[in-house]
Amino acid sequence: MTTSESTTTALGDGVVLDPYSYEFHEDPYPVYEWLRNEAPVYHNPERGFWALSRHADVLEGFRDSDRFSSANGVSLDPSASGPHAHKTMSFLGMDPPMHGRMRGLVSKGFTPRRVAAQEDRIRQIAREYIAAFDGRDQIDLITDFAGRLPMDVISDMMGVPVADRQELRRLSDLLVHREEGVYDVPPEGVAAALELVVYYTDMLDQRRKQRTDDLTSALLDAEIEGDRLTDDEIISFLFLMVVAGNETTTKLLGNAWYWGWRNPDQLAKPFADPAKIVPWVEETLRYDTSSQLLARTTKVDVELHGVTIPAEARVVLLPGSANRDGRVFNDPDTYDLDRPVGQHELASFGFGRHYCLGASLARLEARVALEELLGAIESYDIDPDGLERVHSVNVRGFAHVPCAIKLRDGWRPSVGVQGTN
Repeated sequence: MTTSESTTTALGDGVVLDPYSYEFHEDPYPVYEWLRNEAPVYHNPERGFWALSRHADVLEGFRDSDRFSSANGVSLDPSASGPHAHKTMSFLGMDPPMHGRMRGLVSKGFTPRRVAAQEDRIRQIAREYIAAFDGRDQIDLITDFAGRLPMDVISDMMGVPVADRQELRRLSDLLVHREEGVYDVPPEGVAAALELVVYYTDMLDQRRKQRTDDLTSALLDAEIEGDRLTDDEIISFLFLMVVAGNETTTKLLGNAWYWGWRNPDQLAKPFADPAKIVPWVEETLRYDTSSQLLARTTKVDVELHGVTIPAEARVVLLPGSANRDGRVFNDPDTYDLDRPVGQHELASFGFGRHYCLGASLARLEARVALEELLGAIESYDIDPDGLERVHSVNVRGFAHVPCAIKLRDGWRPSVGVQGTN
Protein backbone atom coordinates (compact mmCIF):
# COMPACT_ATOMS: atom_id res chain seq x y z
CA MET A 1 0.00 0.00 0.00
CA THR A 2 1.29 3.45 -0.81
CA THR A 3 2.00 5.68 2.14
CA SER A 4 1.60 9.02 0.39
CA GLU A 5 -1.68 10.45 -0.81
CA SER A 6 -0.40 10.88 -4.35
CA THR A 7 2.36 9.25 -6.32
CA THR A 8 5.64 11.10 -5.89
CA THR A 9 6.86 12.05 -9.36
CA ALA A 10 10.06 13.67 -10.51
CA LEU A 11 9.80 17.34 -9.67
CA GLY A 12 11.66 19.89 -11.72
CA ASP A 13 13.23 23.23 -10.96
CA GLY A 14 9.86 24.91 -11.41
CA VAL A 15 8.57 23.57 -8.09
CA VAL A 16 6.71 26.24 -6.13
CA LEU A 17 6.02 26.06 -2.42
CA ASP A 18 2.70 27.83 -1.97
CA PRO A 19 1.20 27.19 1.48
CA TYR A 20 -2.10 28.70 0.29
CA SER A 21 -2.54 26.24 -2.60
CA TYR A 22 -5.34 23.69 -2.33
CA GLU A 23 -3.29 21.27 -4.43
CA PHE A 24 -0.43 21.59 -1.95
CA HIS A 25 -2.84 20.95 0.95
CA GLU A 26 -3.85 17.63 -0.60
CA ASP A 27 -0.30 16.27 -0.44
CA PRO A 28 2.63 18.51 0.51
CA TYR A 29 5.12 15.70 0.99
CA PRO A 30 6.54 15.37 -2.56
CA VAL A 31 7.21 19.12 -2.48
CA TYR A 32 8.89 18.78 0.91
CA GLU A 33 11.11 15.98 -0.38
CA TRP A 34 12.22 18.11 -3.33
CA LEU A 35 12.93 21.05 -1.05
CA ARG A 36 15.06 18.99 1.34
CA ASN A 37 17.11 17.53 -1.50
CA GLU A 38 17.29 20.38 -4.01
CA ALA A 39 16.52 23.65 -2.21
CA PRO A 40 17.02 23.35 1.57
CA VAL A 41 17.00 27.15 1.66
CA TYR A 42 14.08 28.00 -0.61
CA HIS A 43 12.89 31.42 -1.70
CA ASN A 44 9.42 32.33 -2.95
CA PRO A 45 9.77 35.94 -4.13
CA GLU A 46 6.12 36.19 -5.20
CA ARG A 47 4.81 35.41 -1.72
CA GLY A 48 7.78 37.07 -0.04
CA PHE A 49 9.14 34.30 2.16
CA TRP A 50 11.99 31.83 2.52
CA ALA A 51 11.60 28.24 3.75
CA LEU A 52 13.68 25.75 5.72
CA SER A 53 12.74 22.09 5.29
CA ARG A 54 15.49 19.89 6.75
CA HIS A 55 15.17 18.53 10.28
CA ALA A 56 18.36 20.13 11.63
CA ASP A 57 17.56 23.53 10.11
CA VAL A 58 13.94 23.57 11.32
CA LEU A 59 14.93 22.69 14.90
CA GLU A 60 17.70 25.28 14.82
CA GLY A 61 15.18 27.85 13.58
CA PHE A 62 12.99 27.07 16.59
CA ARG A 63 15.95 27.19 18.96
CA ASP A 64 17.79 30.30 17.75
CA SER A 65 15.77 33.39 18.66
CA ASP A 66 18.88 35.54 18.19
CA ARG A 67 18.66 35.00 14.44
CA PHE A 68 15.04 33.87 13.93
CA SER A 69 12.58 36.16 15.67
CA SER A 70 9.00 35.30 16.61
CA ALA A 71 8.07 38.92 17.33
CA ASN A 72 6.13 39.26 14.05
CA GLY A 73 4.09 36.13 14.71
CA VAL A 74 3.99 32.62 13.26
CA SER A 75 1.60 33.18 10.35
CA LEU A 76 2.31 34.29 6.79
CA ASP A 77 -0.99 36.17 6.66
CA PRO A 78 -0.09 39.86 6.33
CA SER A 79 -2.82 41.08 8.68
CA ALA A 80 -1.76 38.55 11.33
CA SER A 81 1.92 39.50 11.06
CA GLY A 82 3.86 42.37 12.55
CA PRO A 83 4.55 43.83 15.99
CA HIS A 84 0.88 43.42 16.98
CA ALA A 85 0.95 39.62 16.47
CA HIS A 86 1.25 38.87 20.19
CA LYS A 87 -2.24 40.30 20.73
CA THR A 88 -3.75 37.15 19.24
CA MET A 89 -0.81 34.72 19.33
CA SER A 90 0.27 35.41 22.91
CA PHE A 91 3.85 34.29 23.59
CA LEU A 92 4.05 32.65 20.13
CA GLY A 93 4.53 36.20 18.89
CA MET A 94 7.23 37.18 21.37
CA ASP A 95 11.00 36.99 21.79
CA PRO A 96 12.97 37.04 25.04
CA PRO A 97 12.65 38.63 27.51
CA MET A 98 8.92 39.22 26.85
CA HIS A 99 8.48 35.56 25.92
CA GLY A 100 10.04 34.24 29.12
CA ARG A 101 7.99 36.57 31.31
CA MET A 102 4.69 35.73 29.58
CA ARG A 103 5.30 32.01 29.45
CA GLY A 104 6.43 31.93 33.06
CA LEU A 105 3.28 33.66 34.26
CA VAL A 106 0.96 31.57 32.08
CA SER A 107 2.65 28.40 33.31
CA LYS A 108 1.54 29.32 36.83
CA GLY A 109 -2.02 28.59 35.73
CA PHE A 110 -1.39 26.01 33.01
CA THR A 111 0.51 23.59 35.21
CA PRO A 112 1.42 19.93 34.50
CA ARG A 113 -0.72 19.00 37.47
CA ARG A 114 -3.72 20.84 36.01
CA VAL A 115 -3.18 19.07 32.68
CA ALA A 116 -2.76 15.60 34.21
CA ALA A 117 -5.92 16.12 36.26
CA GLN A 118 -7.91 16.35 33.03
CA GLU A 119 -7.63 12.65 32.15
CA ASP A 120 -10.81 11.48 33.86
CA ARG A 121 -12.75 14.42 32.46
CA ILE A 122 -11.43 13.78 28.93
CA ARG A 123 -12.53 10.17 29.22
CA GLN A 124 -15.99 11.19 30.40
CA ILE A 125 -16.42 13.63 27.51
CA ALA A 126 -15.22 11.04 25.01
CA ARG A 127 -17.69 8.47 26.34
CA GLU A 128 -20.53 10.97 26.13
CA TYR A 129 -19.95 11.50 22.41
CA ILE A 130 -19.29 7.81 21.71
CA ALA A 131 -22.55 6.92 23.49
CA ALA A 132 -24.33 8.69 20.62
CA PHE A 133 -22.91 6.03 18.24
CA ASP A 134 -25.27 3.47 19.77
CA GLY A 135 -27.48 1.96 17.08
CA ARG A 136 -25.55 3.63 14.26
CA ASP A 137 -23.36 2.15 11.56
CA GLN A 138 -22.27 5.48 10.06
CA ILE A 139 -20.48 8.41 11.72
CA ASP A 140 -18.38 11.40 10.75
CA LEU A 141 -15.35 11.19 13.01
CA ILE A 142 -14.81 14.96 12.93
CA THR A 143 -18.32 16.35 13.34
CA ASP A 144 -19.45 13.60 15.72
CA PHE A 145 -16.33 13.34 17.84
CA ALA A 146 -12.90 14.78 17.03
CA GLY A 147 -14.15 18.27 16.26
CA ARG A 148 -16.02 18.47 19.55
CA LEU A 149 -13.96 16.79 22.24
CA PRO A 150 -10.91 19.12 22.17
CA MET A 151 -13.11 22.21 22.34
CA ASP A 152 -14.93 20.79 25.36
CA VAL A 153 -11.66 19.97 27.10
CA ILE A 154 -10.23 23.44 26.51
CA SER A 155 -13.56 25.06 27.40
CA ASP A 156 -13.78 23.09 30.64
CA MET A 157 -10.30 24.22 31.58
CA MET A 158 -11.04 27.86 30.75
CA GLY A 159 -14.52 27.88 32.26
CA VAL A 160 -16.51 28.45 29.05
CA PRO A 161 -20.20 27.56 29.56
CA VAL A 162 -21.53 24.57 27.61
CA ALA A 163 -24.08 26.73 25.78
CA ASP A 164 -21.33 28.86 24.21
CA ARG A 165 -19.03 26.13 22.90
CA GLN A 166 -20.61 25.43 19.53
CA GLU A 167 -20.33 29.10 18.63
CA LEU A 168 -16.70 29.22 19.73
CA ARG A 169 -15.99 26.18 17.53
CA ARG A 170 -17.57 27.99 14.59
CA LEU A 171 -15.49 31.12 15.17
CA SER A 172 -12.33 29.06 15.55
CA ASP A 173 -12.99 27.33 12.21
CA LEU A 174 -13.46 30.68 10.49
CA LEU A 175 -10.08 31.84 11.75
CA VAL A 176 -8.09 29.06 10.06
CA HIS A 177 -10.07 28.45 6.87
CA ARG A 178 -8.80 29.94 3.60
CA GLU A 179 -10.63 30.00 0.30
CA GLU A 180 -8.40 29.25 -2.67
CA GLY A 181 -6.79 32.41 -4.02
CA VAL A 182 -7.16 34.28 -0.71
CA TYR A 183 -3.75 35.18 0.76
CA ASP A 184 -4.68 36.82 4.04
CA VAL A 185 -7.16 36.48 6.88
CA PRO A 186 -10.56 36.85 5.17
CA PRO A 187 -13.17 39.33 6.44
CA GLU A 188 -15.06 36.47 8.09
CA GLY A 189 -11.91 35.49 9.99
CA VAL A 190 -11.28 39.06 11.11
CA ALA A 191 -14.85 39.34 12.36
CA ALA A 192 -14.52 36.00 14.18
CA ALA A 193 -11.33 37.20 15.89
CA LEU A 194 -13.06 40.35 17.11
CA GLU A 195 -16.00 38.32 18.44
CA LEU A 196 -13.64 36.04 20.35
CA VAL A 197 -11.82 39.01 21.89
CA VAL A 198 -15.13 40.53 23.02
CA TYR A 199 -16.25 37.18 24.42
CA TYR A 200 -13.08 36.66 26.45
CA THR A 201 -13.10 40.23 27.67
CA ASP A 202 -16.58 39.69 29.09
CA MET A 203 -15.58 36.34 30.61
CA LEU A 204 -12.56 37.92 32.26
CA ASP A 205 -14.75 40.66 33.76
CA GLN A 206 -16.99 37.98 35.23
CA ARG A 207 -14.04 36.11 36.79
CA ARG A 208 -12.67 39.30 38.27
CA LYS A 209 -15.96 39.78 40.12
CA GLN A 210 -16.16 36.12 41.16
CA ARG A 211 -13.36 33.57 40.89
CA THR A 212 -14.11 29.98 39.89
CA ASP A 213 -11.96 26.85 39.74
CA ASP A 214 -10.75 27.30 36.17
CA LEU A 215 -7.74 28.40 34.16
CA THR A 216 -9.11 31.90 33.57
CA SER A 217 -9.27 32.58 37.30
CA ALA A 218 -5.83 31.02 37.78
CA LEU A 219 -4.38 33.38 35.17
CA LEU A 220 -5.88 36.37 36.98
CA ASP A 221 -4.11 35.26 40.15
CA ALA A 222 -0.79 34.23 38.52
CA GLU A 223 2.10 36.18 39.99
CA ILE A 224 5.89 36.13 39.93
CA GLU A 225 7.57 38.53 42.35
CA GLY A 226 4.68 40.98 42.13
CA ASP A 227 4.39 40.77 38.35
CA ARG A 228 0.94 39.87 37.02
CA LEU A 229 -0.61 39.35 33.62
CA THR A 230 -2.54 42.23 32.12
CA ASP A 231 -6.07 41.72 30.82
CA ASP A 232 -4.83 41.91 27.24
CA GLU A 233 -2.22 39.23 27.95
CA ILE A 234 -4.78 36.88 29.47
CA ILE A 235 -7.17 37.42 26.57
CA SER A 236 -4.43 36.75 24.02
CA PHE A 237 -3.59 33.46 25.77
CA LEU A 238 -7.26 32.37 25.90
CA PHE A 239 -7.51 33.26 22.20
CA LEU A 240 -4.47 31.10 21.47
CA MET A 241 -5.88 28.21 23.49
CA VAL A 242 -9.19 28.07 21.70
CA VAL A 243 -7.57 28.20 18.26
CA ALA A 244 -4.33 26.25 18.65
CA GLY A 245 -5.54 23.89 21.38
CA ASN A 246 -8.73 23.03 19.56
CA GLU A 247 -7.61 22.89 15.94
CA THR A 248 -4.40 20.93 16.23
CA THR A 249 -5.84 18.16 18.42
CA THR A 250 -8.87 17.75 16.18
CA LYS A 251 -6.55 17.37 13.20
CA LEU A 252 -4.28 14.94 15.06
CA LEU A 253 -7.21 12.63 15.80
CA GLY A 254 -8.52 12.80 12.24
CA ASN A 255 -5.08 12.16 10.79
CA ALA A 256 -4.49 9.15 13.06
CA TRP A 257 -7.87 7.68 12.10
CA TYR A 258 -7.22 8.26 8.39
CA TRP A 259 -3.67 6.92 8.25
CA GLY A 260 -4.64 3.90 10.32
CA TRP A 261 -7.29 3.13 7.73
CA ARG A 262 -4.82 3.66 4.89
CA ASN A 263 -2.40 1.23 6.55
CA PRO A 264 -4.51 -1.68 7.87
CA ASP A 265 -1.47 -3.73 8.85
CA GLN A 266 -0.50 -0.92 11.22
CA LEU A 267 -4.06 -0.27 12.43
CA ALA A 268 -4.32 -3.91 13.48
CA LYS A 269 -1.65 -3.30 16.11
CA PRO A 270 -3.57 -0.93 18.46
CA PHE A 271 -6.74 -2.97 17.93
CA ALA A 272 -4.82 -6.01 19.16
CA ASP A 273 -2.79 -4.24 21.85
CA PRO A 274 -3.92 -0.96 23.48
CA ALA A 275 -0.29 -0.27 24.40
CA LYS A 276 0.20 0.54 20.71
CA ILE A 277 -2.09 3.57 20.97
CA VAL A 278 0.75 5.81 22.18
CA PRO A 279 2.95 4.81 19.20
CA TRP A 280 -0.10 5.40 16.97
CA VAL A 281 -0.29 8.97 18.25
CA GLU A 282 3.47 9.54 18.00
CA GLU A 283 3.81 8.11 14.51
CA THR A 284 0.92 10.27 13.32
CA LEU A 285 2.61 13.32 14.83
CA ARG A 286 5.72 12.41 12.84
CA TYR A 287 4.16 11.22 9.61
CA ASP A 288 1.44 13.84 9.11
CA THR A 289 1.58 16.45 11.84
CA SER A 290 -1.24 18.94 12.35
CA SER A 291 1.10 21.92 12.54
CA GLN A 292 2.81 22.20 9.17
CA LEU A 293 4.20 25.73 9.05
CA LEU A 294 5.44 28.31 11.54
CA ALA A 295 6.89 31.64 10.45
CA ARG A 296 9.85 33.59 11.78
CA THR A 297 11.64 36.83 10.84
CA THR A 298 15.41 37.01 10.47
CA LYS A 299 17.11 39.57 12.71
CA VAL A 300 20.40 39.38 10.79
CA ASP A 301 21.65 37.94 7.53
CA VAL A 302 21.59 34.16 7.86
CA GLU A 303 23.79 31.93 5.70
CA LEU A 304 22.80 28.29 5.27
CA HIS A 305 23.86 25.78 2.63
CA GLY A 306 25.65 28.48 0.68
CA VAL A 307 22.59 30.74 0.52
CA THR A 308 22.17 34.03 2.38
CA ILE A 309 18.75 34.91 3.77
CA PRO A 310 18.72 38.67 4.30
CA ALA A 311 17.84 40.34 7.58
CA GLU A 312 14.15 41.24 8.06
CA ALA A 313 13.05 38.38 5.79
CA ARG A 314 10.06 36.18 6.53
CA VAL A 315 11.14 32.54 6.93
CA VAL A 316 8.82 29.57 7.29
CA LEU A 317 9.90 26.54 9.29
CA LEU A 318 8.30 23.34 7.99
CA PRO A 319 7.76 20.75 10.78
CA GLY A 320 5.88 18.47 8.38
CA SER A 321 8.97 18.27 6.19
CA ALA A 322 11.41 17.95 9.09
CA ASN A 323 9.57 14.89 10.38
CA ARG A 324 10.00 13.14 7.01
CA ASP A 325 13.72 13.88 6.70
CA GLY A 326 15.57 10.67 5.80
CA ARG A 327 18.74 12.15 7.29
CA VAL A 328 17.14 11.52 10.69
CA PHE A 329 14.29 9.03 10.31
CA ASN A 330 14.73 5.60 8.74
CA ASP A 331 12.30 4.87 5.91
CA PRO A 332 10.54 8.20 6.62
CA ASP A 333 7.68 7.80 4.14
CA THR A 334 6.49 4.56 5.75
CA TYR A 335 3.80 4.74 8.44
CA ASP A 336 5.22 2.40 11.08
CA LEU A 337 3.80 2.02 14.59
CA ASP A 338 6.80 -0.10 15.58
CA ARG A 339 9.11 2.88 15.09
CA PRO A 340 10.82 3.57 18.47
CA VAL A 341 8.98 6.40 20.23
CA GLY A 342 11.23 9.29 21.23
CA GLN A 343 14.24 8.00 19.30
CA HIS A 344 14.54 11.34 17.48
CA GLU A 345 13.15 14.77 18.27
CA LEU A 346 9.90 15.52 16.46
CA ALA A 347 9.35 19.03 15.14
CA SER A 348 5.59 18.75 15.61
CA PHE A 349 5.43 20.84 18.80
CA GLY A 350 8.32 23.17 18.12
CA PHE A 351 11.57 23.08 20.06
CA GLY A 352 13.49 24.89 22.78
CA ARG A 353 11.86 27.84 24.52
CA HIS A 354 9.01 27.76 22.00
CA TYR A 355 8.15 24.10 22.67
CA CYS A 356 4.36 23.93 22.72
CA LEU A 357 2.96 24.47 26.21
CA GLY A 358 -0.04 22.32 25.29
CA ALA A 359 1.91 19.34 23.90
CA SER A 360 1.25 17.13 26.92
CA LEU A 361 -2.46 17.97 26.83
CA ALA A 362 -2.71 17.18 23.10
CA ARG A 363 -0.99 13.83 23.60
CA LEU A 364 -3.22 13.04 26.59
CA GLU A 365 -6.40 13.90 24.69
CA ALA A 366 -5.35 11.86 21.66
CA ARG A 367 -4.43 8.81 23.71
CA VAL A 368 -7.61 8.82 25.78
CA ALA A 369 -9.83 9.54 22.77
CA LEU A 370 -8.37 6.65 20.77
CA GLU A 371 -8.57 4.30 23.75
CA GLU A 372 -12.27 5.05 24.10
CA LEU A 373 -12.95 4.79 20.37
CA LEU A 374 -11.26 1.41 20.12
CA GLY A 375 -13.08 0.26 23.24
CA ALA A 376 -16.39 0.78 21.42
CA ILE A 377 -15.57 0.14 17.76
CA GLU A 378 -14.53 -3.25 16.44
CA SER A 379 -13.71 -2.00 12.94
CA TYR A 380 -14.28 0.95 10.64
CA ASP A 381 -14.06 1.84 6.96
CA ILE A 382 -13.69 5.41 5.69
CA ASP A 383 -15.70 6.64 2.69
CA PRO A 384 -12.97 8.25 0.53
CA ASP A 385 -15.53 10.14 -1.54
CA GLY A 386 -16.78 11.95 1.54
CA LEU A 387 -13.38 13.03 2.86
CA GLU A 388 -13.00 16.80 3.02
CA ARG A 389 -9.84 18.64 3.98
CA VAL A 390 -9.45 21.79 6.00
CA HIS A 391 -7.74 24.41 3.88
CA SER A 392 -5.39 26.35 6.12
CA VAL A 393 -1.93 27.87 5.84
CA ASN A 394 -0.61 26.50 9.14
CA VAL A 395 -2.54 23.33 9.97
CA ARG A 396 -3.29 20.13 8.05
CA GLY A 397 -6.20 17.81 8.63
CA PHE A 398 -9.80 17.00 7.81
CA ALA A 399 -13.10 18.80 8.10
CA HIS A 400 -15.05 15.58 7.45
CA VAL A 401 -14.10 11.91 7.81
CA PRO A 402 -17.26 9.86 7.14
CA CYS A 403 -16.95 6.20 8.05
CA ALA A 404 -18.89 3.01 8.46
CA ILE A 405 -18.39 1.49 11.90
CA LYS A 406 -19.04 -1.87 13.50
CA LEU A 407 -19.58 -1.59 17.24
CA ARG A 408 -18.19 -4.33 19.45
CA ASP A 409 -20.54 -7.12 20.44
CA GLY A 410 -21.81 -6.47 23.92
CA TRP A 411 -20.70 -2.85 23.94
CA ARG A 412 -23.05 -0.55 25.79
CA PRO A 413 -22.87 3.24 26.07
CA SER A 414 -21.15 4.39 29.24
CA VAL A 415 -22.89 6.97 31.37
CA GLY A 416 -21.13 10.24 30.60
CA VAL A 417 -21.29 13.73 31.98
CA GLN A 418 -24.46 15.45 30.99
CA GLY A 419 -24.36 18.64 29.02
CA THR A 420 -21.10 18.23 27.11
CA ASN A 421 -22.91 18.50 23.81
